[in-house]
Amino acid sequence: MMNSKRIFIIIEFVLASMVIVMAFIMTREQSGKDRRRISVIIPDPDASRWSAFRYGLKMAAEDQGVEVFVVSTGDVLTLEDEIYMIGNESGNGVDAVILQPVPGEDVLRKLEEASKKIPIMLVGDPASEDGEKCRLPVTCSDDYHMGKALAEEVLRDFNGNVEGKALGIVAENEESVEALRRKKGFEDTLLDRGARISWTVCVSCEETDHNYLENQSKTDLVIALDDVSLTRAGECAAAKDLHGALVYGIGNSTEAVYYLDTGMAECLLVPDEFNRGYQSLTEAAKNLGLFSCNMKGKVLPFNVLRRKELFTKKNQEILLTMSQ
Repeated sequence: MMNSKRIFIIIEFVLASMVIVMAFIMTREQSGKDRRRISVIIPDPDASRWSAFRYGLKMAAEDQGVEVFVVSTGDVLTLEDEIYMIGNESGNGVDAVILQPVPGEDVLRKLEEASKKIPIMLVGDPASEDGEKCRLPVTCSDDYHMGKALAEEVLRDFNGNVEGKALGIVAENEESVEALRRKKGFEDTLLDRGARISWTVCVSCEETDHNYLENQSKTDLVIALDDVSLTRAGECAAAKDLHGALVYGIGNSTEAVYYLDTGMAECLLVPDEFNRGYQSLTEAAKNLGLFSCNMKGKVLPFNVLRRKELFTKKNQEILLTMSQ
């Protein structure tokens, strides 16, 4: 009788302990869910060039069960703006930040300092004057390779002969790491074939007569290094302000595709913006709550679009992500 009573008491004690443990785990999990918040800091986040990126963020957030918040910003951000926003998001209890770094001096040091308080995933490579390697994770395309591929598309259209061809280069910000690397990849591939650069225009600089694309001298080709530049070049081509120059460029918005479809651009290289959003947020989410954050970046592919192949099944999937 005593043994039966003792066994009953032990069973009750074990069951009660299990209930307490389960309650603790559930509470902890629920608490963890409440804390799983990731903020995204990018310039002009409502612009169509971010559509595929935002769609990737959304899909990853659903798959990972986290809350994602895209911070409202202006068209142009400074390093001071970004550092302030990182601190503000950290103070609001956000668990990680996804950030496109701005060009400027001392970017690496200040971002690495900020990452000691909150995990940071970069979706663009920050500048370093002395070539110092970034110790933060970076998820983005290989910009040098993309510039090289753009030059190869030009060579393909001209059967490898660009001797004496005059080029105009357009960039949103010619000092950004993205623009510099794309331009170098392009030049390293094309300029030793006899082509020459007549001018370079920065479309985000203060608008003066010198910076108006339509005021530049006649060239054979206009090379746009990013979506903003491609869209601007497409507008000028449609208005017949490029004096017959052929436009080649890099873009990822529905506007960029429109200019390709209407023949205002010959070729469009499209960075994989959907996966830039999806992979960066997935990696950040998987590292939330770990004792040692070990986020890893990733080099993403890009696609080459031509007008005659624009509506193939593969390209339709790319266009779909841009229109979300």
